[in-house]
Amino acid sequence: MRIIIHTLGCKVNQYESEAMLQVLLEHGFLKCAENEPADVVIVNSCTVTAQSDAKVRQALRRLKKDNPGAVSVLTGCMPQAFPEQMQSFEEADIILGTKNRLLLPEYITNYLSAKQRIIDIKPHENEEKFESMRLHRFQERTRAFLKIQDGCNRFCSFCIIPYARGRVRSKPLEDIEAEVRTLAENGYQEIVLTGINLPAYGQELNLELCDAVEAVCRVDGIERVRLGSLEPERMSEETVARFAAQKKLCPQFHLSLQSGCDDTLWRMNRHYTTEDYRQIVKILRRSFENAAITTDIMVGFSGETDEEFRQSLVFAEEIGFAKAHVFTYSKRPGTRACDFPDQVPAAVKTARSKQMLALAGKTRLAFFRSQLGQTTPVLIEKEIRENLYEGYTMNYTPVLIRSDQNISGTLPDVRLTEIEGDYCIGIFP
Repeated sequence: MRIIIHTLGCKVNQYESEAMLQVLLEHGFLKCAENEPADVVIVNSCTVTAQSDAKVRQALRRLKKDNPGAVSVLTGCMPQAFPEQMQSFEEADIILGTKNRLLLPEYITNYLSAKQRIIDIKPHENEEKFESMRLHRFQERTRAFLKIQDGCNRFCSFCIIPYARGRVRSKPLEDIEAEVRTLAENGYQEIVLTGINLPAYGQELNLELCDAVEAVCRVDGIERVRLGSLEPERMSEETVARFAAQKKLCPQFHLSLQSGCDDTLWRMNRHYTTEDYRQIVKILRRSFENAAITTDIMVGFSGETDEEFRQSLVFAEEIGFAKAHVFTYSKRPGTRACDFPDQVPAAVKTARSKQMLALAGKTRLAFFRSQLGQTTPVLIEKEIRENLYEGYTMNYTPVLIRSDQNISGTLPDVRLTEIEGDYCIGIFP
């Protein structure tokens, strides 16, 4: 049977989709070629916003329309967070959550046999163990994601994810090393460590994220180790010093900010202040040469005044992010903030988003300019047009470089010479 998996959301979801694909292939299923009809369509869902839920429904409806008669499967964060709504979710024949997806071949077989709709969403439990997944390769990628942590204990007032993912749990170090060795043997040179709250790695195992980084860096054949999105917690000076001792660790840190105003951060139930954040950035920049700091910034959170937004804007400019993902707050049923007073009007949120995006564009351009003239290794990802290749530096500067030869998957030294759109242009020195 031929399958299509459509993934929405974060790098953790991308890893888990690859794990589902791998187990399905091991059970005799086939991955659909482009424009080939599918017998099974799977949507791995994100539920971080109400708009995410709408995208899930749209994706399933489109896949069912394009593949009439196919078995439809919904899995991931959306059904796990809102199991009571799934009886009326008629777009899917099989609905699972975030716990039992590696049994997908069995569920599909049972559905085909009985022709009865299946909804099986296992609730998260206290002290549950990390779900065992191990990948050999990633389809059509030169970098491999490695999920080492799941769950979150923080309960930010706007966030549904702790309900979808459960409490913090971590992948054992020996399992991490074994998986990375396999990926290295299959030719991967860069590993991206991912998790729902990555700095919380190991807290239930008396370990730290540093331990996982060091374990991956020890594996021969891996040239780069990159960290996924980071919450500003457990990022002490001692932790950063251990990071900096690992020369394979990429100097790019996606440190989630959300707001540059302390009053807004307090209402969000974020567990740091702007001064805490500022100090972490200073430590990172002092410890890593040419470090890139990227982030997420929310505008228009409940009760955000003009003055609070101004403070956030000023703080973002002060930090000088290499890249910022800017998004507007939307009420999320099931979270405390959904019922907060003083919701910001949509028109105000839109105007603030434009201002923050303009600032983010300004600081990104300044970062690009600071990279020009450098000669640095670039991991070439893929050919995006004839003889034009896309790649990334250690600090995740996107680079375009021309070559008459196929250089995908290579790691050449490249000199950055100019800026074109959202790329630096590179030439071979």
